[in-house]
Amino acid sequence: MNRLFAMCGLVIAMSAFAPGDASAQSTRMRLQSVVAASADEFKLLQEFSKRVDAMTNGRLKIEVLPEGAVVPTGEVLDAVDKGLVDSGFAWTHYWTGKHPAATLFGSPSAGSGVGMDQMAWLSWFFHGGGKDLYREMWDQHLKMNVVGFMVQSVGPEALGWFKEPLKNLDDLKKRRFRTPPGIPGAIYKEMGVPAVFLPYPEILPSAERGVLDGAEWCCPVTDLALGFHRAFKHYYLQGLHQNVVNADIYINKTFWNKLPKDVQAIFETASMASLMDTMAYRIRANTLALAELKSKHGVQVHDTPQDYFAAYTAAAKKVYAENAGKNAFFKKVLDSQTAFAKDSVPYWLSIQKLNTSVAESHLKGGK
Repeated sequence: MNRLFAMCGLVIAMSAFAPGDASAQSTRMRLQSVVAASADEFKLLQEFSKRVDAMTNGRLKIEVLPEGAVVPTGEVLDAVDKGLVDSGFAWTHYWTGKHPAATLFGSPSAGSGVGMDQMAWLSWFFHGGGKDLYREMWDQHLKMNVVGFMVQSVGPEALGWFKEPLKNLDDLKKRRFRTPPGIPGAIYKEMGVPAVFLPYPEILPSAERGVLDGAEWCCPVTDLALGFHRAFKHYYLQGLHQNVVNADIYINKTFWNKLPKDVQAIFETASMASLMDTMAYRIRANTLALAELKSKHGVQVHDTPQDYFAAYTAAAKKVYAENAGKNAFFKKVLDSQTAFAKDSVPYWLSIQKLNTSVAESHLKGGK
């Protein structure tokens, strides 16, 4: 009998360390975001955290922290590198100051000047060599103790908000327009648009004081929450400065390497699922937000003047060529995207024409 009790005790002790047991192997990962707790991106990160928790049976628990919880927004990546926080969340073009190629992953304006939309860009990333180049950027060029994973598709973002409607590109060139910093803003300046960069807290006060004639931030669901309709009433959805936008999670590599291989695989798979989930979410959320902007706040939605698109693409090509001439890795990434787009963009365009035809047929009452 004593032997039987001893064997039972051994089984119980061994089961306490079984792979399925969450309490014995649970790891907590603190993740500081660059957005407020009220932001959609933050809420989507919380959903991602729940998914990873469930898929790993509690073996990896992600604690999502809002902007400024540990370090200021601009220091998140360095904090991850140094291990001050286990991980961070931001848009990779935030780090263009560390390497210009970061913009080709986070916010490749005009589809990197080669016509890619959000879906085509993801195809390049996963099946056209982009993922290997992304890892190369972290390991060999940024040289940071960081592993990156794309988790949220944000694009396409709107051209932006204006106090008065735009008739053509010349009208845009007369407007003091808040744009993103870095290469997207440099492209607008190349076009002759008086682009200025202001952090979000300064945008609406500047518009109310007459310092700004127009501004961009994101898309209907986010712009509604931030109150852009209080300062502007004319909204243009079609823009090229951020038609592709990706947000990432950065994990301290030392922390990452300590995770079990299967947990790493689960996290990476959950990241890919999150890209699809966030893209699907934004279609519906932006639809509802746009309806509210029009019906409750009197916002007028316009089509972007046609001469904008060719001008922005031409300016993007010039700015990208200048950066490629100065930086070998930037050129390597841009060459990869250009080669991918040569065949894939024409194919994807033909499919998009079909999708557009289906929608137009429905809207026109076709049967």
